Amino acid sequence: MAAAPLINREMIASSKPSKKTGLALYTIRDAMGSDPSAALAAAAEIGYDWVEAADHRDGKFYGMKPKEFGKLVKKNGLAPISSHSGLRPENFEQMIDDAAEAGMKYIMLPSLPGDWSSTIDGYQRAADFFNKAGERSKKAGIAFGFHNHQVEFHEINGRVPYDILLEKSDPKLVTFEVDLAWITAAGKDPVAYFRKYPGRFEVWHLKDLSPEKQDATLGEGIIDFLPIMAEARTAGMKYWFVEQDNCRTHTPMESIRISRDYFLGKLAK
Repeated sequence: MAAAPLINREMIASSKPSKKTGLALYTIRDAMGSDPSAALAAAAEIGYDWVEAADHRDGKFYGMKPKEFGKLVKKNGLAPISSHSGLRPENFEQMIDDAAEAGMKYIMLPSLPGDWSSTIDGYQRAADFFNKAGERSKKAGIAFGFHNHQVEFHEINGRVPYDILLEKSDPKLVTFEVDLAWITAAGKDPVAYFRKYPGRFEVWHLKDLSPEKQDATLGEGIIDFLPIMAEARTAGMKYWFVEQDNCRTHTPMESIRISRDYFLGKLAK
């Protein structure tokens, strides 16, 4: 982890992303659920460098206390960079402390509760919460961010809710984890967002999209990643993770290997 700041500077200084690769553990959730150590070892054997947790509840990650989980990740030669965590007003302080204790750099809210994502007022309240969570995260030595799906781009009263979240949250306290498949499926251009809100997208989910608007293994969908990758510096990207919600054409382990090979062969040159 001591080398992480250097990695970040390299990524920001170049229009090309680092050849370091990250994996969202949600992609291999079944393997993580049955044997976390073996699953992490398999991800490391494939060549991944960073991971993002996807099971954080009751003060534990995958049933392990934060420090225990962090040590297990590092024992397998990986870095625990981020976590998808169900932060809410009643639990966010403890969840942030858990992520910091595990040695993570980010804690991400993967989606909004229904009462925050159905009205303009709800999105404004969500942005207020983002600022509180961001301030608390900063005190804990980590960063808070939000991961999009498609719903945040569906207009309400002529407004795009995702824009409200970006405009009402403090750039010094809140970052955004852009999911490239779901923003594309919603009919929006990620590059346009990078240029309109530069530096706000420190973390990415690299996910391809099938013609039917289902997630796909990298290189097997319709997204042209080259112009998106060319804007990594504009976006402020520091870390990225392969994520696939449902692996339809390969096993999850096969998919993450194919995705990483595609990235290194086509996108990281």
